[in-house]
Amino acid sequence: MNILLAIPQWESFAQLMVVLIIFLIVLAMTYFATRWIANYQKEYNINRNIEVIETFKLTTNKYIQIVKAGDKYLVIGICKDSITMLSELPKDQVKLPVSSQGQFDNFHSILEKTKKMIKKK
Repeated sequence: MNILLAIPQWESFAQLMVVLIIFLIVLAMTYFATRWIANYQKEYNINRNIEVIETFKLTTNKYIQIVKAGDKYLVIGICKDSITMLSELPKDQVKLPVSSQGQFDNFHSILEKTKKMIKKK
């Protein structure tokens, strides 16, 4: 006898709903855990004495970085097995990157602008 015919339709639907609910619960837990970890790391890195200002990739595993350590700006070379201080930069020679916060619209305003552009066409 075919096993699929032995299970009533409502039981199959109930099983599907249970699996869907479990999937949504796991998805929500993953979302909130990721946000919690991101906030924890962001708070952990605030008000620290070391900050990476800029990174330049030379090869697959070799980089040059400008690092702010306290009040000094250092240029370091990073290789697979070592880190070497190349030089110290005076503050007036360092061009700090412009912060991108506040330059971008939120998704809702971008969506509204797109809708208006589509309506005009």
